[in-house]
Amino acid sequence: MSNSPAVIRFPCASCAGPMVFDAESQNLKCQYCGSEQQIENAMKAPVEHPFHNLSEQLDGLQDWGTEQQAIHCDACGGETLIPAGQTTSTCVFCGSPKVLGQANVRSIRPESVIPFQLSRDEALTSFAAWKKKRWFLPNGFKRANVSSQLHGIYIPYWTYDTETYSIYSAEVGIYHYRTVTRTRVVNGKTETYTDTERYTVWHSTRGDYDRSFDDILIPASGHYDGTLLEKLGDFKLGELIGYKPEYLSGYISERYSISRDEGWERAQAAADSTLDSEIRRKIGGDEIRNLRIRTTFDQVTFKHLLLPVWNANYSYKSKTYYYMVNGQTGTVSGRVPRSAAKIALFTLFCLGIAGTIAWFFLSNPEYFSS
Repeated sequence: MSNSPAVIRFPCASCAGPMVFDAESQNLKCQYCGSEQQIENAMKAPVEHPFHNLSEQLDGLQDWGTEQQAIHCDACGGETLIPAGQTTSTCVFCGSPKVLGQANVRSIRPESVIPFQLSRDEALTSFAAWKKKRWFLPNGFKRANVSSQLHGIYIPYWTYDTETYSIYSAEVGIYHYRTVTRTRVVNGKTETYTDTERYTVWHSTRGDYDRSFDDILIPASGHYDGTLLEKLGDFKLGELIGYKPEYLSGYISERYSISRDEGWERAQAAADSTLDSEIRRKIGGDEIRNLRIRTTFDQVTFKHLLLPVWNANYSYKSKTYYYMVNGQTGTVSGRVPRSAAKIALFTLFCLGIAGTIAWFFLSNPEYFSS
């Protein structure tokens, strides 16, 4: 991708050069003369939108502030949004040159954003520190300076707020203990001993449970490995601010491929999991069986937001690997090469420990009868 956009969206007042968002100053900064311009209303609070009956508001929610065009990669399926008039020759996800412009597709603009806090150099430093701590990496790779194709991308997410009311029923088991008399053979002789036996007493229970959920975070990216995104997800959502197109200047935003409705289905599943855990704690007991929960979701609101990620691909011994750096916190998540020799040595070490423990117990059978 070209370092400078073909169309200047935010011209410098001093030299008319292109201004891009600067992570260090949190202002727009001219790429030519270095002049800075403060972003107006930068601290405007994000707005939650009602999930239902939204059709009459969609036109207003699709205004990104600047005209966007979609770019699709035929190799990996990734889709990004770049300013209209800007060109790109490679995919920022996989590096493939098989990228094509797409017809404009209406999509909900982001309501909120966390601007980049880490510069490109700081992201590279975070990755270098991260890979040194990986145990099973080849030593040559750990010591080498990896040449990465690094791109600053805003990843799309949905958040959902909702009030829930649940009714539940279950059987609760309480452990009780009693003393029983048993026999065993020791050194060829039968002896009698007492032991403590556990048994469970069951009873039915039912009740209700109220719970408010705030900002259930659901990735709207269908391109990334969900496991990598989850490991990268320590974003501080308390630092969300209202979206302004200036924050995207100099960066790329991925177009969401998980729809608002599909995101809500995933949010409900996440809420159900939380409710299951919390209701189990409320019920208490030692065991729970046949738990049934019926939940009503009310006052559902949502917002579409963009979160900053440095995305990179690199080659090592003719293989391509990927990693991402959280553009706010510096957390790293990625795929890296593995050392077969280190993994084999570790496996042998674990087998040796397990064999030693097994030999000890087989050589000392009295431990089984004590």
